[in-house]
Amino acid sequence: MAIAGLAEGLTRGIEELGERVSGAFFEPVIRLGVTGLARAGKTVFITSLVANLLDRARMGGLRAAGEGRILAAYLQPQPDVTLPRFDYEAHLVALTGPEPHWPESTRAVSELRLSLRVRPAGMLAGLAGPRTVHLDIVDYPGEWLLDLALLDQDYAAWSRAALARAEGQAEAEEWRAALAATDPAAPHDEAEAQRLARAYTGWLGAARAKGHADCTPGRFLLPGDLAGAPVVTFAPLPETPGAGRRSLLAEMARRFEGYKREVVRPFFRAHFARIDRQVVLVDALDAIHKGPQALEDTRRAMAGILGAFRPGRNAFLAQLLQGRRVERILFAATKADHLHHTQHVRLAAIMEALVREARDRADFAGAETRAMAIAALRATVEEERGHGGKVLGMVRGRLLETGRQAAFHPGDLPEDPAALLSPARAGAEAWLGDGFGAMRFAPARLSLRPGEGPPHIRLDRAAEFLIGDRL
Repeated sequence: MAIAGLAEGLTRGIEELGERVSGAFFEPVIRLGVTGLARAGKTVFITSLVANLLDRARMGGLRAAGEGRILAAYLQPQPDVTLPRFDYEAHLVALTGPEPHWPESTRAVSELRLSLRVRPAGMLAGLAGPRTVHLDIVDYPGEWLLDLALLDQDYAAWSRAALARAEGQAEAEEWRAALAATDPAAPHDEAEAQRLARAYTGWLGAARAKGHADCTPGRFLLPGDLAGAPVVTFAPLPETPGAGRRSLLAEMARRFEGYKREVVRPFFRAHFARIDRQVVLVDALDAIHKGPQALEDTRRAMAGILGAFRPGRNAFLAQLLQGRRVERILFAATKADHLHHTQHVRLAAIMEALVREARDRADFAGAETRAMAIAALRATVEEERGHGGKVLGMVRGRLLETGRQAAFHPGDLPEDPAALLSPARAGAEAWLGDGFGAMRFAPARLSLRPGEGPPHIRLDRAAEFLIGDRL
């Protein structure tokens, strides 16, 4: 084990040295990780970011673009030939075609390389010619990132936490019934193991649909090519005295350890450990709409995700990163176009408060962080209407379910984020007052002029924070 760890450390050291030398003397590479929980808009974010870097008329907030220093941008073959390529062209057609629709969600890791030909700024402008900067965008599901916390737990601890979360949740009724009919000390039976795993996965899916974010193991909902494998066929069981080595409990524990060893660790080793910049996308509006419990669960999930950016927290991760840290992390509340612009400041403040614990952890690790409200693809237009003696800021868009145009005012977000986060932390079942509505909009039909990327809200400012200093 020690020799294997030493060999892995030497290999990573050589790879790290090679990347640094290449970046310093040849063509710098920025590895941007894009993640978030389900339906936060990862695919749309990447597609719109690439489209707007290729056609930069809407990217004035990215200084290198606003100053005209990005001379060219072009897609190139990605460096990692073992990863699927992010299907940028198909996703762009989905968003900007004659009948625009939202593309399929992220279900696995993918990568795309965008190369930028950039003229230097400042004193170097007259001394050096243009250089090429490669932006390698790595797309991966946020559910997989939540699995980091499993590396610090054994099967018994994970089971206790999972069983505690299921208590009192109506969505877990089928899972609790399956558990009640199970004897963990009985000899292992594969049909029984599969029955339990299906029931547990069903609960995770129902919990996620209700807005709960902490749905581990992440591969249960997004198994990819592991579907049906024993490594994703286990479930939490209560501690049972007298359970032997061939019991169902023992086999579940063995598979849990196999999941950490064969699934979680290789993911972090192959992908996460090489990321320089990171954006974490959060559908905060949907969590608010679904109630205090969903918002609190999202807050806890963000804190858990940011454990991945704190090398001192986990011995395995500290060894894996070997002093390398993500330099900048952006927490972005998506779908800002579902609100009138007068409420964007409040949404950003809620996002800031929502990830405060997570940000503090990341800041402690030396990463620069920022919270922002964005819309990677603007699907609505704004209008104002008088109602009850007040002027309401509204948004109008094409409804996803029916395709008809509708104007919508979801309600006003509070000026003080504590008005939401305090009852969420206290375990409130519902918001006091009218709550907050939500509407699902389809992408708008677009007519883009030459040089224009898709319309957005603050995508250029997000890009400036994430990569602007390297351009």
